[in-house]
Amino acid sequence: MSPHTTSSPQLLDVASPERTHWIELPAHRSSVSAARRSANARMDDWHLPAEMTAEAVLLVSELATNAVCHTPSVRILCGIGLITDQCLRLEVHDHAYAVDRLPRCEPGLEDEGGRGLFLVEEIAHTWGIDRSRLTGGNAVWATLLVPDST
Repeated sequence: MSPHTTSSPQLLDVASPERTHWIELPAHRSSVSAARRSANARMDDWHLPAEMTAEAVLLVSELATNAVCHTPSVRILCGIGLITDQCLRLEVHDHAYAVDRLPRCEPGLEDEGGRGLFLVEEIAHTWGIDRSRLTGGNAVWATLLVPDST
């Protein structure tokens, strides 16, 4: 599955620390729920629309699950940031060898997994994978646009 490509900035490029949130977690399945709770709490603090928060929490969950289940990382780093008032960026960094393309997965009808990046592709405005400047591994990211409130 090839990610969308864009020249979207890294979260570290967000000027205000109040507009970013990072959490480092052990690469265990139980950390996925911790990442979801942490992201949900911060987005509630930012008063983002409920539907957008739900989509962002789902994306954080899928990206964190992939990092935990499909990399040899011992720790993962999850970040969210308001790039602009209209754009939210989500990132999950691992410590695995960096790749520039994710393998295509074709789950069967009865398979319980294998659909995470399909969800990311359908929900995110853009998404992609870069080498992490923080871990040296992969930074898989997605952006969501804040819905127009008019």
